[in-house]
Amino acid sequence: MSPIKPLTLRHNFSWTFIGNVVYAACQWGMLVVLAKLGSPEMVGQFTLGLAVTAPVVMLTSLHLRVVQATDAKHQYLFADYLGLRLISTALALLIIVGVTFLVGYRWETSLIILIIGLAKSFESISDVFYGLIQQHERMDRIAVSMMIKGFLSLLFLSFGVYLTHNILWGTVGLAIAWAVVLVSYDIQSGALILNKFPQKSQRGVFGSRDFAVILKPRWHLETQRKLVWLTLPLGLVMMLTSLNSNIPRYFIERYLGERELGFFAAIAYLMVAGGMIVNALGESANARLAKYYAAGNSLAFRTLLWKLVGVGTLLGGLGVLVALVAGTQIITLLYRPEYAKHGNLLVWLMLATGINYVSSFLGYGMTAARYFRIQIPLFVSVITILAIACLWLIPTMGLQGAASALLIAAIVQAIFSLGVVFHALHKIQRSIKSNSNSSFSE
Repeated sequence: MSPIKPLTLRHNFSWTFIGNVVYAACQWGMLVVLAKLGSPEMVGQFTLGLAVTAPVVMLTSLHLRVVQATDAKHQYLFADYLGLRLISTALALLIIVGVTFLVGYRWETSLIILIIGLAKSFESISDVFYGLIQQHERMDRIAVSMMIKGFLSLLFLSFGVYLTHNILWGTVGLAIAWAVVLVSYDIQSGALILNKFPQKSQRGVFGSRDFAVILKPRWHLETQRKLVWLTLPLGLVMMLTSLNSNIPRYFIERYLGERELGFFAAIAYLMVAGGMIVNALGESANARLAKYYAAGNSLAFRTLLWKLVGVGTLLGGLGVLVALVAGTQIITLLYRPEYAKHGNLLVWLMLATGINYVSSFLGYGMTAARYFRIQIPLFVSVITILAIACLWLIPTMGLQGAASALLIAAIVQAIFSLGVVFHALHKIQRSIKSNSNSSFSE
């Protein structure tokens, strides 16, 4: 067999960027389909389903993908990650069912939430295979998976809505699309890599071409306990990050209704354009940042991270400029004229998003440095401030209040994240200085 060689950072970024562009375009295309073929209420129901399920899935997934990708010392086997992900995914489904019935949504909205939860379960299992692939720096395979998933999602959801004029059947199509990609591509990619990169503690398993043997999960209680203890803080952080973007949606749905939520969600999704570049760069550079930090190479770590932060600042500025010059026209062209009455909302959302780009890159730096637990109080503080701002501003200012609340939270998050990164860099310098003094004494 020919070896699977890691791609260069440039090639990994290119593939990740292309994959994210296509996937995000297809995700946005689903909102356009709902806006064109349906109504703002349908957009609101779909958005609410994503808002309810995302924080639960983020928590229970424990962000294993990034932990795998930054596991430079190979402390855990893929079988350990897979076993934990299967358990946590089942737990996520149970929590989503409980939350849905506890809140008491309308029956149709409840079904939509549950089906989206099922779709996200398939996506969560795919994600653990992405972690394996990313660890070996082959982002091309992840990009291909995302592109296939994006096209199938858009096709199946559009087909369901067009035939039935009901978002419920559109979400069924979404779940089917994600299941197909998991079974037909992601599992195959994972098996291919595992077959070519045997791990010492799994001798006798590798070398087999039986996917069921190669991909067998491992449920070793002590190992799973250690892995949960390691990743739980990051899972909490990802849940809080999801809540950071979704809390305004809960308040909008409660105070203003599903129709206004539909307007907000459609306009807010235009913020994703720059986020594609941010995610592509961050995911591509994450493993390398982790290697620099683990090796104590503070100069390389700092240089790469500040370059990423600079890109985030530039993207944020461009987004605000575009929103100021042509925001209303863009909204009218992409959706319907009734959405354009909220044109000024886009400017405030892009300002908050630009600051969040910087925070996202700083977050990649914190994660690469294995600063997991400190992120919990950081995001708890941000979420608390956001919730208070939403409670205060949305009932009186409407959707403009939601954008203002997001801006306040974004500023707080950027300041706190910068402080943690400075602390991580100071720790490297202190360690280098200590080692130098020890060598000199000897």
